[in-house]
Amino acid sequence: MKNFSILTNGILKENPLLVLSIGLCSSLAVTQSMFNGLGMGLAMTFVLLMSEIIISIFRKCIPDAIRLPIFIIVIAAFTTIVQLLLKAYVPALSDSLGVFLPLIVVNCIIMGRVESFASKNNPFVSILDAIGMGIGYTWVLLAISFVREFVGTGKFFGMQVFPEANAIAFFSAAPGGFFVFGLIVAITEAIQNAAKKEDK
Repeated sequence: MKNFSILTNGILKENPLLVLSIGLCSSLAVTQSMFNGLGMGLAMTFVLLMSEIIISIFRKCIPDAIRLPIFIIVIAAFTTIVQLLLKAYVPALSDSLGVFLPLIVVNCIIMGRVESFASKNNPFVSILDAIGMGIGYTWVLLAISFVREFVGTGKFFGMQVFPEANAIAFFSAAPGGFFVFGLIVAITEAIQNAAKKEDK
């Protein structure tokens, strides 16, 4: 039951975007299309998962005085792997994500989970935490991307569903990203409050 709780915490209860409100800059910047949102979510999940595994395995060997530089080196190594893979096999996605791909190195979500969780727990539960946080991060990106792309441009994963002339351009612009994010936060909060009332 405890392991299941660790796995599901990041999906809603401790969602890195909706609840912890970290990593918002890159999240809102790449959510103009679902292709970008999915790509960023998977890239972040991979880096988070591999970083948590490595830090968790060697947690007892890492001196406290240099733990942060070591965390950054580990995260940077896996970020570089993701960058090279995307450039080689999905260059369009690599170009679309632009500078936000290498900035995964300093993303607060990864550094926060590595510092607060992986450095204090065994590899198995660290894997569960990384997967949960990755799923939570990715579904929010996809939700924001869906509204911004579909309502803002009339497209779904790049395919034109209805004429762009009938779309609401506000949603594809930067202010639209903040509006959609705020709307999702409000809906999530309302659902959680309703669930708490039912439990009582």
